[in-house]
Amino acid sequence: MKEIFEWERMLLNELPGLFLFEVIFRSTVMFIILLLVLRIAGKRGVKQLSIFETVIIISLGSAAGDPMFYEDVGLFPAITVFITIILLYRLVTWLTAKYKKFETFIEGETVCLIHEGKFSITQFKKESLAQDEFFSELRLKSVEHLGQVRNAYLESSGEVSIFYYEDDDVKPGLPILPEQFNLKSKTIKHTGLHSCSFCGNTTEQKPGIAVCYTCGKEEWVPSIKTIRKT
Repeated sequence: MKEIFEWERMLLNELPGLFLFEVIFRSTVMFIILLLVLRIAGKRGVKQLSIFETVIIISLGSAAGDPMFYEDVGLFPAITVFITIILLYRLVTWLTAKYKKFETFIEGETVCLIHEGKFSITQFKKESLAQDEFFSELRLKSVEHLGQVRNAYLESSGEVSIFYYEDDDVKPGLPILPEQFNLKSKTIKHTGLHSCSFCGNTTEQKPGIAVCYTCGKEEWVPSIKTIRKT
C-alpha cells in the first residue's frame, strides 16, 4: 500500500535517475513538434499570441499540470521539463535574433493582403484565411467596401492592420456588407462600375457577361463609393 510523502515515489516515481535524460529528449522532441504544428496551422490559429509564445505556454502548462494531479508523475522529471523548455526558449530566442530567416520561419512575416483597394491575390492564397473571415475583420473596423482601404496587412500575430484612404481619396470598390456582396452575379444587368467578387478589381462594365482581366473570374458586384463612418 502506498503512503503519502514517499520521497522516492514523489520525486522520481521510483524510476532510475537516468530517466531524466529521456525526459530531456522527450521535451525537446515535443517542443519541436508543437512549434512545427502551430507554424503549419497558420497565424490565425494563434491570434494575439506568437506561435513561439503559444508553444511555451502549452509546454510549460503541460509540465506543471501533470505532477499536480497525478501521483505517478514525479517532480524531478517535471522540473527537468521546465529547465529543458527554458533552455530551448533561450536558444530559439538567440537564433531568431541572430538569423533573419530563422526569425521569419518561427514568427512568420507581415503580408499585404489589400493594395490600393484590391486583393493581393498571390499573397492572399498563401494564407489560411477565408474571404468571409477576412471580410468580417474589415467590417469590425467599420469598412464597408475595399475602396476605403489603401493597404491592409496580416501581421505575424494574426491581427489585421488597415491603412485607410483620406475621405477625398476614397474610390469605388467591392462592397463587403453581406446584403450587398451577396448580389454578385455572372450576368451584369446595367452599365456602370462593377467590382470582381474575387479580387476586387473595379472597372466600368456593360450589360452581359465579363471576365476579370486581373484574376480571370466572372462574378461581379455593383461597386459602391461611401466614406468610412468613424
